[in-house]
Amino acid sequence: MIFGRSERGKPPVEPVTLKILVAGGFGVGKTTLVGAVSEIRPLRTEELLTEAGRPVDDTSGVEAKHTTTVAMDFGRITLREDLVLYLFGTPGQERFWFMWDELSEGALGAVVLADTRRLEDCFAGIDYFERRSIPFLVGVNCFEGAARYPAEAVRQALDLDDDVPVLLCDARDRESVKEVLIGLVRHAMEYAADRRQAVVG
Repeated sequence: MIFGRSERGKPPVEPVTLKILVAGGFGVGKTTLVGAVSEIRPLRTEELLTEAGRPVDDTSGVEAKHTTTVAMDFGRITLREDLVLYLFGTPGQERFWFMWDELSEGALGAVVLADTRRLEDCFAGIDYFERRSIPFLVGVNCFEGAARYPAEAVRQALDLDDDVPVLLCDARDRESVKEVLIGLVRHAMEYAADRRQAVVG
């Protein structure tokens, strides 16, 4: 399809669009993940960190970080001609959590990005999606120089249910991010099927 017109007389395909959230703590790699996989130039709402924000923006473990997302990141990836994912990166700081309710409306699911150096920073995202029955998986962003742990050890540390996927990834790598997104879509489909079965059964 080119500019909304079908090729060779085929009727245009109206794609199914799915909304996916990317959540996690401050400096965990949400903006990087969205940018690594987006086929469009991602919309970013980053601002420079300032002295005024130092008391509320804990840069421990991410001292090289000089910017922060103040609204959201947005990207798009076409998986097939008839399937498009819209990615919304949520802001990581607590003062912006009010935006999560708006962003999560109609979402298929969420990737909660985790950094093993600051694992506690992803608890808020996990709690948020669990309480709202939004399917999610945990993507462990494997930073250079950070200790590597098996997925099962991260699951235990986060006290996750057995059905919540935990995937190791590199938020800078397109193929790694695609695997995480495919994993989330599969998990969300299984989650929906299990809920339908529970209602019928």
